[in-house]
Amino acid sequence: MFKEFVKNGDPFVIAEVGQNHQGSLENAMRYIKIFANEGADAIKFQTRNNKYLFSEEAYAAPYTSENAFADTYGEHREHLELKIEWLPILKDECHKLGVKFMSTPFDEPSLDLLVKLDVDILKIASFDLGNLPLISKIADTKKPVVLSIGGGNVDQIKSSVNCILERNENLSILHCVSEYPCDYNRLGLENIQKLIKEFPGCTIGSSDHFNGTLSGPIAYMMGARVFEKHVTLNRAWKGTDHSFALEQDGFRKFVRDIKRVRHMLPSKPKEEIGKENVFKKLGKSIVPLVDLEAGDVLTLDNLSGKIFTKQYIPVRESNEIIGKKMRRQLAKGEPILPEDLV
Repeated sequence: MFKEFVKNGDPFVIAEVGQNHQGSLENAMRYIKIFANEGADAIKFQTRNNKYLFSEEAYAAPYTSENAFADTYGEHREHLELKIEWLPILKDECHKLGVKFMSTPFDEPSLDLLVKLDVDILKIASFDLGNLPLISKIADTKKPVVLSIGGGNVDQIKSSVNCILERNENLSILHCVSEYPCDYNRLGLENIQKLIKEFPGCTIGSSDHFNGTLSGPIAYMMGARVFEKHVTLNRAWKGTDHSFALEQDGFRKFVRDIKRVRHMLPSKPKEEIGKENVFKKLGKSIVPLVDLEAGDVLTLDNLSGKIFTKQYIPVRESNEIIGKKMRRQLAKGEPILPEDLV
């Protein structure tokens, strides 16, 4: 089960490089080293066979975007691909640094390539939600599978999940909104709880394209345990995904804050409350506001508080002594002791 990755409520965080390496092995290696060091559990790339994936017309179509790396869309995509011979190098580097090597196959030849490479985890992109022919082949590998559901309706999600679970129980489903970038008020994180209820046997997570870090801790509180976040070495780089991806420091904080959430929730043990050092040093003790005689009743009007070098009866316990009588005479401002009370 994918839950092996998230034992004891631990989050599993995926650093999504995608194609932000810009077709450079050196960049891809830097991504692994930097984001493994900043807390990623898996480093994810994308794998495409562009001439298989695109029609001849789509491959040869002119591409004039400001983010274009070539004059045609096919050549642009080819520029952004990792060479096949680099993949074993990247996998070895991931394992050397103690993280999983993960990739998204966008077509059948790419899936075959990743299976031969013995990739650790396979990702099904939102683009292929409902693509049961490809999904069934991915599930048949018996590899751990992560499925994003951006842009999908209920029937498409259920059919995809069922197709996988019939073949492979090792599945994590990621809530996702397919907007690049995604504004904070479009994240829809409450859907995580719906997925948990609908698919109780699966590990639920979140894949977001929000350009901040708050989405991670909130998603964890909603029940997410797997987190996918786009990363970049430089938000100003040319390319569509860099502007909303997290740089090194942002990703470090994203991981840190997710991991802190579950430790923030439990209440402090009752026996420790009121014993904090600040109260020992600066906590007020109950004192008479006026001189008291034996037999005087303690009231709201004849009590006050004062700071001493040690604490006597804390002022927060005044409710326990109001209405009691003095056993002896006590001067204004002197600490009242438990033995002074009847």
